[in-house]
Amino acid sequence: MIKSYKHIIWDWNGTIFCDVDLGIEIMNGLLHQRNLPLLTSLSYRDLFTIPVKDYYARLGFDFAKEPFEIVGKLWMDEYERRKFECGLYDGILGVLDSIQRLGIGQSILSAYSQHTLDQMVDHYGLRKYFTHIAGLDNIYAASKLHLGQDLIERLGVGKQEAVVVGDTEHDYEVARAMNADCILIANGHQSKTRLQAPGVPVLDDVRSLVH
Repeated sequence: MIKSYKHIIWDWNGTIFCDVDLGIEIMNGLLHQRNLPLLTSLSYRDLFTIPVKDYYARLGFDFAKEPFEIVGKLWMDEYERRKFECGLYDGILGVLDSIQRLGIGQSILSAYSQHTLDQMVDHYGLRKYFTHIAGLDNIYAASKLHLGQDLIERLGVGKQEAVVVGDTEHDYEVARAMNADCILIANGHQSKTRLQAPGVPVLDDVRSLVH
């Protein structure tokens, strides 16, 4: 599936790093405190979106009473405190190894903050796989479109030579803006039904990339 590409551009959260359950748990704590309906695993994957501010609005947060910058920081502070409760997706190390052995370049493109993204990549010993690690300069996960356009220029790859691998509709939007192909993985932050809408390949497990 990926042998024809020169470069694989990975999303981080929900694609390499398995943090879905923690994200739901933390959000349910905030929702409970505000007497808002709680999330299930299924409802979360139908509601989550980027920009994350829109996701909070879908959940019922009233930004006139409590600005997004405040409630978003509450979520992120708790996430940062507990992030090492999570781990990598099963099989991801084997996939990264296989792609590296094929001589295909790999990078990370994430709406996560750059500082913490670097910390996490180093913690899990993954830096050896990636030529570029691109994150945002803030914690609010608005969009990574501009990061993607900058990255594709730095990589110097042409159309259909790079593929974005992610778990959200936003990853598809970013790939399209980069003139790159896209493959989506359906065990992350959005439901398979939503991921199938753009008409790109959707896999149930990241290991299918190399098998």
